[in-house]
Amino acid sequence: MLGAIAGDIIGSVYEGNNIKTKDCPLFSPHCRFTDDTVLTVAIADALLHNQEYAKLLKQYYRHYLHAGYGMNFKIWGESSSNEPYNSWGNGSAIRVSPIGFAFNDLDLVLAEAKRTAEVTHNHPEGIKGAQATAAAIFLARNGYDKIAIASYLETTFAYDLSQTLEAIRPNYQFDISCQGSVPQAIIAFLESVNFEDAIRNAISLGGDSDTIAAIAGSIAQAFYCGVPKSIARQTLMYLDRSLRVATEKFMSKYRLK
Repeated sequence: MLGAIAGDIIGSVYEGNNIKTKDCPLFSPHCRFTDDTVLTVAIADALLHNQEYAKLLKQYYRHYLHAGYGMNFKIWGESSSNEPYNSWGNGSAIRVSPIGFAFNDLDLVLAEAKRTAEVTHNHPEGIKGAQATAAAIFLARNGYDKIAIASYLETTFAYDLSQTLEAIRPNYQFDISCQGSVPQAIIAFLESVNFEDAIRNAISLGGDSDTIAAIAGSIAQAFYCGVPKSIARQTLMYLDRSLRVATEKFMSKYRLK
């Protein structure tokens, strides 16, 4: 999950300022954690304390009101209802990474990813985005190579992962849908040579940069056996004490690097 948080923080300065290149600073004083990090930690916290996902998502939303949520999520977060709102947005995919690390059976990963998504994102594409991301993390941390990971995702979720970053980059624009950002984030991982390269690949696409980098980073963490120490250290420095403690507890429990 730290890979997702790193991608979110690094990508935060490029979401409204797409640069379409891998040649960019990873961290700057203007970087910050966004709703992507807040809701990822909320899912991790729910797992740590066996709490309902909707309860923790609302609790974290109300504690971090200005993290940059979408309007529909804000309405849901402020309401007394836990009814989902049929979203197909990529929020379901960004917050799901703890599931891919916490469960040791693929069927359980898919089922639990669905549960995290459908509290808000009960549209089929919203659920699919969460399941595909969690499955990619599970397969990556269990030694599957990139060809096998891509094959599984294409077969199971009908994502087209045959495009290259070079082909996607010139015309890619801001897209908050799962179907318009999760495959691109996966491709950013598939074309990477290490964790940092996965983040840079994602940033270079433009669009919803923090979310694409976070999804790519979550899979890259699993595949490359951790987040490089220098990136991990800087990432944690951007978190407040509450988010940092929850993140470190989750990483310790599941022996993540």
